[in-house]
Order: sequence, then structure tokens, then C-alpha cells
Amino acid sequence: MTKDPGEIIAGDAARPSPFAPQLEAFEAYWKEKRHGALVPRRSDIDPRGIEPLLSHAFVTERIAPGLARLRIAGGHLTDLMGMEVRGMPISAFLEPGARDALAHHLVCLFDQPATLRLTLTSAARPGAPALSGTMIMLPLRSDLGDISRALGCLVTNGTIGRGPRRFEISHAEVTPLEGEGLPDAAPRLVSDSGPEDVPAQHVEPAARSASERPYLRLIKG
Repeated sequence: MTKDPGEIIAGDAARPSPFAPQLEAFEAYWKEKRHGALVPRRSDIDPRGIEPLLSHAFVTERIAPGLARLRIAGGHLTDLMGMEVRGMPISAFLEPGARDALAHHLVCLFDQPATLRLTLTSAARPGAPALSGTMIMLPLRSDLGDISRALGCLVTNGTIGRGPRRFEISHAEVTPLEGEGLPDAAPRLVSDSGPEDVPAQHVEPAARSASERPYLRLIKG
């Protein structure tokens, strides 16, 4: 049965990624860094803990409801786009028709908060074979304590070919976090009107505030 790209469905229904063990370890590391809290701090993330997927990893910053831009990105994301991606909105990796659904899911990720897992597909075109992928995004607290960052990973299966590669969402799973003093919450979506997407070429690279220090160094390998 075809699933609506914006629908939240159970994880058991998702087709497993060939990177499943690495993704499981990636998420387990994030959970370990919670130290009993609902969401870990971004400063607690050590690149050595996500080394197997370091070139696929990224960190986003929330800049508006439903909109987040890349502060740090591994080499695989650059390869997919065929250009430097720091400062771009994460929605730049999706086809225009999938961006409203992503905006809904990002609101859940930062506001509930929740974890996000997307199963992605990119149709074949001249010079670029069909490509599938998985993106996960895990909320983080900034140095100020607000949930405005996310640790993510984007893995793909297939030959990248000629970029940029953009994806449709074939499956979305949003899992609200539960913690002490936090009532159980059901997944929810905001209204259908998502924010207007910012063209990637018009987004300036993210500036680092004085209170933030670089903590995740990504190297191609």
C-alpha cells in the first residue's frame, strides 16, 4: 500500500536500510549521551562516537518553525549535492513537493521533541541512476538549553551519479520522546501551510555565535 509522504507510520512497516546496523549504533550513541535527560546537549557529542558514519553525519540549526539549516555536514552530503552544503536548508535535499511534509516533521522534532526517520527515494534521470536512502534526525539542546539543534545522518544506497540529487519521502516515522515529568504524546502535525523554502543558493553560511565552539569535525574517508 502506498503511504502518504506526510503520514507518520509505525517503524515496523519501514523497509530496512542496508546501513541498518550503523544507523542503530548512531542512534544508540545519541541515546547514551542523554544521561537520563530527555535530549542531550550538542556539546556532549564527540565525533569519535559516530565515526562509522562520520562522512554521512550533519548538524542542523532551527531557524524558524519547520525550517532548519546545515551548520556542519559530512562529505557524503556534499557529494549528493555536487556543491558545498553548509548553510543550506536541509529541505534542499528533497524535491519541492516533499518539503511541506518535512516542515511538519521538523516542527514535531523540535517542539515535542521527537526523533525523525525518513525513507527516501530519488528517481533515475540521465547521468543519475535511481537512488534510495535513509535520513535520521535526533534533537539536541544548544549551549543556551533550548532544543534548536539536531544531529542527523543521511545514508544512500546506489550510485550518486550527476548531482544534485534530491529525494521524495516514501516513509516517515516521528517518535515523540518520553521522559520523567513529560506526559506521553501522540505524533502531531502542524497545519498544511509550511514555510516557504529558501533557495539553497541564497542561504548564507551559518555564522557561529561567540558562545558556540566547534565540536564536530567531519573528514572525508
